[in-house]
Amino acid sequence: MPISALLARIRRLVPGSGDRHYDEIVRNFGVGALRPPPTPMSDGELARAIAEFLREQPSSESVATLGRRLDPSSRL
Repeated sequence: MPISALLARIRRLVPGSGDRHYDEIVRNFGVGALRPPPTPMSDGELARAIAEFLREQPSSESVATLGRRLDPSSRL
């Protein structure tokens, strides 16, 4: 799945008040800290991963947690 399609799905899951979170996700895909899942995630799996990310302030630790949810083989 292209990153643009994945980001569109993520954008639908991040409330407008979570723009800083969304910006942090976009930035980390841009610098390579986040990678798209190697296999497609269901909407439910992606929603759970994003909800977990939204519970904390955007940080390198919360990005790493999201990265592991998106790609369990990630070394983040």
